[in-house]
Formats: sequence, C-alpha cells, structure tokens
Amino acid sequence: MRRILPFLEWIPDYNKSWFSKDLIAGLTVGIILIPQGMAYAMIAGLPPVYGLYASLVPMLVYAFFGTSRQLAVGPVAMDSLLVAAGLGTLAITSTDNYIAMALLLAFSVGAVQLILGVLRMGFLVNFLSKPVISGFTSAAALIIMFSQLKHLLGVDIARSNRFDILLINAFEKIAETNLYDFAIGFIGILMIVGLKKWDKRIPGVLFVVIAGILVVYFLQLPAMGVNIVGAIPTGLPTVHIPQLKIENIIELAPIAVTMALIGYLEAISIGKSMEEQTGEETIDANKELIALGSSNMLGSLFQSYVVTGSFSRSAINSQAGAKTPMALIFSAAVVAITLLFLTPLFYYLPNAVLASIIMVSVYGLIDVAYPKSLWEYRKDELFVLLTTFLVTLFAGISEGILVGVLLSLLLMVYKSSKPHFAVLGRIDGSDYYKNIDRFGQNVLVRDDLLIVRFDSQLYFGNKNFFKKELYKNVDAKGDKLKGVILNAEAISYIDSSAAQMLIRVIDDLHDRGLQFYISGATGPTRDTIFSSGIIDALLKKYLFVQTKEAVDYFDNMTPLSVLSEKVAYQSRRNRN
Repeated sequence: MRRILPFLEWIPDYNKSWFSKDLIAGLTVGIILIPQGMAYAMIAGLPPVYGLYASLVPMLVYAFFGTSRQLAVGPVAMDSLLVAAGLGTLAITSTDNYIAMALLLAFSVGAVQLILGVLRMGFLVNFLSKPVISGFTSAAALIIMFSQLKHLLGVDIARSNRFDILLINAFEKIAETNLYDFAIGFIGILMIVGLKKWDKRIPGVLFVVIAGILVVYFLQLPAMGVNIVGAIPTGLPTVHIPQLKIENIIELAPIAVTMALIGYLEAISIGKSMEEQTGEETIDANKELIALGSSNMLGSLFQSYVVTGSFSRSAINSQAGAKTPMALIFSAAVVAITLLFLTPLFYYLPNAVLASIIMVSVYGLIDVAYPKSLWEYRKDELFVLLTTFLVTLFAGISEGILVGVLLSLLLMVYKSSKPHFAVLGRIDGSDYYKNIDRFGQNVLVRDDLLIVRFDSQLYFGNKNFFKKELYKNVDAKGDKLKGVILNAEAISYIDSSAAQMLIRVIDDLHDRGLQFYISGATGPTRDTIFSSGIIDALLKKYLFVQTKEAVDYFDNMTPLSVLSEKVAYQSRRNRN
C-alpha cells in the first residue's frame, strides 16, 4: 500500500515534536495563501474566490499522495497566466462558460499528469530545457506584471497575452489613471519589498492586505472610484462535475498537455531544491505526477482551477520548520475557516493591493543571472533562451514554449550530427592517449598509426560526418599509415545505418592495406558489434579493452591476457 499511498511512509513514524512545527508552518503558509490565491485567480481571469477553492482540496489530496515533505501545492502565477492564455484564444461568451472551461482544463491537466505518472513517463519533462524554461518564465513574468496595470492604475485595460499589446493598451488608458488606486498599489509594493528586506519573517503580504482593507473602509475610498474585491461567496466549494464534452476537450488538449508538463516541471524542481536544503530525499518523480494529477482532477470536482508547486510558499513552508505534508492539512484548514467565516472581511480589499502582491511575487521569476552565464560559455543556448523569451513576449505563451522546445531539439540534433571527433596520441612518459589538440607537444604522434575517438552515439544522423572526418585524417597520414584504432569509449549506441557504414569503412581500409582496431567499446556497443555483423568485418582479435592493448598488438602482436580477452569479447551474443 505504501507504493500507492505515500502518506503511509511518514504517518507511522510521525513524531509528536513535529506537530508544533507542522502547525506553525501550515498556519503561516495558509495566511499568506489567502491573498495570494485570490490574486492569482485574478490573473487567470476568474473571480477571487476560485483562488481559495484551488487552495483547499488540491492541498489535501497532495498531502496524502505527494512524496515531497515541504512542497506547498496550490495556485501559482505561471499556471494562472497559462489558464488565461489558453482560454483567451477560445470563443467563450460568458463568465459562467469561462469558469466551466477553467474547471475542465484543470480536470484535463490532471488526467494528462495522472496518465503520464501511471505510464512512468516523467522523463518527457526533460524536453523542456533550462534555457527554454528560463526564457519563457522571464517573459511570462513580464506579461503577468503588465497585465496587472489595469488594477494598479484603476482603469479598464483590454486583456492580452502579448506584451506589446498590453503596453500599447496601458499607454492609451494612462490618462484615466485613478490616483487613489495607483497610490494604494504603489505603496503596497514599497511596503512588501521594504518589510521583506527588513525582516523576511514578517508576513508583508498579510500586513499590506490588512492595511489596504482598513484604509479603504475608513476613508470610504470606493466612493472615490477605488476598485475593490467586493462580495466573496461564503461557504466551502460544492461538488461540480466538469462538462466533459469531446469538442471542448479537443480544444483544450494542446494547452492541457503544455500545462501538465510545465506544472510537473515546476513542482519537481521546487521539490528537489527543498530536498537539497534538508538533505532528505523522498521524491519519486512518477509518483509526483500521480499526486499532481490526482490533486488537479479531484480539485476540479470542487471548483479548483489548475494547481502546482509554489516556490515562494514552499520556501516559507520549509523555513517555518515543516517536517511532513501535515503542514498542508493545516494550511487547508486556514483556507476552509476563511471560506466559512471570514470572506466578508475581504469585501473592502482593493484590487490594487492584489496587483501589488502579484507584481512583487512574479518579479523574482525574471532571471538575469542565467542568461549572463550562458553569454560566457554557451551562446547557442543563449540564442534558444532569447528566442523563447521574445516569441513568448510578442507572439504568445503557447507559441513561445513551442518555438523554444523545437529550437532545443534542433540544437540537440545539430550537435549530435557533428559531435566532437578527436585524434589521439600518447602522452610522453605514460600510457594515456589524449587529444593531440589539447596536449600539444606533450603528445607523441605516430605517422604509421591513427588513433581517433568519436564522442557521441553513432547513428544515421552523424554517420556521414564520422566517415568524412575519419577519411580526412587517414588521407592526411599518407602512405606511411598502416593501422587505424577507433577508441569507442564514448560510443554508447550504434544504429543499423551506422553499423553498415562502419562495415563498409572497415572493408575499404582493409582493401587499402590498413588494419582496423576497436578499443574500449562498452557493453551495449559490443552487443551491436557482434549482432550487426561488424565483428565479421573486424575479426574478434582486433577488439580490445584498452587503447594501449591495441597499440601493443599493432607494434608487437602482443596477445591479450585471458581476462582482457574475456572482457573484450563479452556480449549478449557471445558469452564465452
């Protein structure tokens, strides 16, 4: 049962001393989550109460199914923006239909994550490389910040998922700015940032929320045009079955898959970073997919939109001393009490305060250090990052992710088609064979022997490059060349096309009077050598464990030891 219900791994060993720490952490996160949840619901284009709904059932589900001890699950800025971006492209005619589609999207995202987890396909998230995520996240953070200008300025600015349109729309409306809204939001930003710098333990977000409500209430600022949250429904969310219409599911499929992968990547990255701090490794990647999928699917039945791990709240949860997911149960209790009894207190909460919370929260998502480091040593990946950033900013969220992933894959294919090809020589006074371009005069280079190393798998995409580089170096040696040694230590895979090419190359070199040797082949590569027919062209006696052994055989016909021979010839086809 522990494999199905991860909470059984920590419940039996629950220490009484952990209770107070989980309680404090849970209450702290819960208090911060209330204004954050309402703010993030606004980003998603939903009424604020749906941020509270998303902070209730999903957390309870994750507490039982999640494998991270400190991860805080709930609504986050990134996924909220993706909800708005995905649903913004659809022809939705009313608020009720928009809410229904948001709940269906949460159910769809959860279903995708659950299926991927059951099929143990967590590796798919690896296709979202760090440059893509960094570029996308930074652009999304800017879009989120500027999308809140309508609340900060107190004007009606047309919503868009493109930065340039948001900027133009904001400039067109800037003359209509409500100075009271702007003052509240601007002071809110200063207070949150200032309190955080003064003492990180002070819940600046909560302080700003309380101050904003009191100022608006006592000064009666709604009469001055200040926009407030207004009435929030009281009571726990009721069961609401999403409308599972095929045409709607098909419409949502692209954004659902995208959000499923991004949400998982966010959660697993945050969870791993928490583990590095605590030194306790409990996260199971595929179980995390199941936990997130279950949280989103079951949460959608209780009117929750898409959730994932929150970096800021997870960090607070960890710093507050959370020991187990029990802290999430306490956080959910805070949200439940708020929904049952405290929502009237938020009636006078100004939208500008929520905008200030969002702006400060997402500002930290803008990553400048990573692009700077790429400029120093990986300009090709910097190109991917900047392209993803610009496309996301000026074309759209989904377009940015798609272009970034495609560019990453193209870069990977390009690099694998032209991998590192090195000519080796023996370092003077040793048996080490190293790249002659790196070690210069310390390497002894022979005219009668060519030793090469191919630092990649050998497949149809780079077989012609391998052949071209090999013959270029063979021809450069001239008539003095008598033998060629391929150091295959870095070749982990040889496909059928490359195997046939290698057979033809070996036969051609033999026709030229040159002997061909292979050294250092790993187990999978040896299996291919024996199963593909390469061994028939090469002959077993020209297969060696080490380059030194191949050189000794070339020079003196030195036979292999019994052990070396056993290792060199070992394969699935040839156990003897």
